[in-house]
Amino acid sequence: MANERRRYIAYLLRLWRPDNDDRLSWRASIEHPHSGERKGFADLESMFLFLKEQLDATRKRDPPDE
Repeated sequence: MANERRRYIAYLLRLWRPDNDDRLSWRASIEHPHSGERKGFADLESMFLFLKEQLDATRKRDPPDE
């Protein structure tokens, strides 16, 4: 079981609107639950891009089962 690949990526997601922002913008942060590493984002598009990059890296590292 130690050699079994994980088939998921987990993050704790936090979303909020800045108090002093009249626009309907959002801020975000994600935290890796195992390492505690946290990354902040000024907008949702940046967060989505980061998550896509993580998925692409996982696909390259762990090709699908044949």
